[in-house]
Amino acid sequence: MALGGESELLATLAAAMGPAAFARLEAERRVAQAELDEPLAVAINHARMRRAWEIAEAVRTTSAAAGAPRRLAPILERLATHPVWGIPVLLVVLLVAYEFVGVFGAKTLVDLLENGLFGGWINPHVTAFVDAVVPWSFVRDLVVGPYGVLTMALTYSLALVLPIVGTFFIAFGVLEDSGYLPRLAVMVNRVFKTMGLNGKAVLPMVLGLGCDTMATMTTRILETRKERLIVILLLALGVPCSAQLTVVLTMLGALSATAMLIWLGVVIGTIVLVGALAARVLPGRGSDFVLELPPLRVPRLGNIATKTLARIEWYLKEAVPLFVLGTLILFVADRFDLLRGLERALAPVLSGLLDLPKETAVAFVVGFLRRDFGAAGLYHMARAGTLDPVQVLTAVVVITLFIPCIANFFMMVRERGWKTGFAIAAFIFPFAIAVGASLNWTLRALHVALR
Repeated sequence: MALGGESELLATLAAAMGPAAFARLEAERRVAQAELDEPLAVAINHARMRRAWEIAEAVRTTSAAAGAPRRLAPILERLATHPVWGIPVLLVVLLVAYEFVGVFGAKTLVDLLENGLFGGWINPHVTAFVDAVVPWSFVRDLVVGPYGVLTMALTYSLALVLPIVGTFFIAFGVLEDSGYLPRLAVMVNRVFKTMGLNGKAVLPMVLGLGCDTMATMTTRILETRKERLIVILLLALGVPCSAQLTVVLTMLGALSATAMLIWLGVVIGTIVLVGALAARVLPGRGSDFVLELPPLRVPRLGNIATKTLARIEWYLKEAVPLFVLGTLILFVADRFDLLRGLERALAPVLSGLLDLPKETAVAFVVGFLRRDFGAAGLYHMARAGTLDPVQVLTAVVVITLFIPCIANFFMMVRERGWKTGFAIAAFIFPFAIAVGASLNWTLRALHVALR
């Protein structure tokens, strides 16, 4: 560690050894570095890793019955972390995960549960029962109204979010049990270092593509308060959940490939920029990137089932109550006509800065309850011809950069406290509007063709 130049150790050694002895150590380190083309710390680490592999190969035996999968594993292990070939491997993994979570989970299963089970059977029957038995309109609205505990909170948490996070938990379990997740962290470590993070941060960020609320809770795996705070901020700012991502991609699919690239560039650029600035502004230091790379192996069905069921139980206990609480707050706000007042307050901002119709205020207000609901509202307006291509792209960027939903806000409060939760919200909302206004002005000034 001393030869490698570990800063904290060198400071301790300088005080303990005395100037003369420490000067000899520094001289030896300079001589060793002069003989190498790479940093001395890197060379030492590579030498240690080579020796570790030599020891492992000397004591490890492989049975003759291991077959092709066992012989193929070392090749896949090298490809998965290769600087060049690791990228197509990563893209294939992400594509398969998206098809399973984003298509099968967010479309097929959600449609079966939301429109089939809840929309076609549970909600109509319970609504009819409550209307027939309960004489008080206040109680009826509380249970089965537009902001009812059953028709909104439970339908949202069980019919919409649970299929998505459930399939994501399965996919996450496969990646985890196969040994690929640590290799994914290695592949993205250099990118995340620009944001004051390391490769471990990719785990909650990837989970955020399933559900940002769940991903916020999983930031506990990060080692320092600074890293956890940065990832929570980035999740709330720019990582769309799979339900919203489906609607957003559908809207952008009606435009040109240029629109898709602009949206992707703005969102990724915002994440990197805000992460880098947060790393410089927030106090504290990041953690060292020390990660075990287990061998790649075929996932075991029992392991995946156990982990998935445990995570679903955790979701039901931790997240569903937050959805109920958020729905109750919206119910009260609706009863006192606060939502309409908020819509009227937002209309000048949306029309003046973002050049959007005043009707989009409803989509943005509802989008705070559920960002995919807000995106769906914008989608219907786009299909009706209310929004032109520039307005569609501007609205999609802004709603992507908003806080995902009220449940995510409560989860931030739960993890970091009310002060931090409100501080993040106070930054994100005006920042998202500023980015949208700048994008709208730029697209119209340059006359960018989006169809």
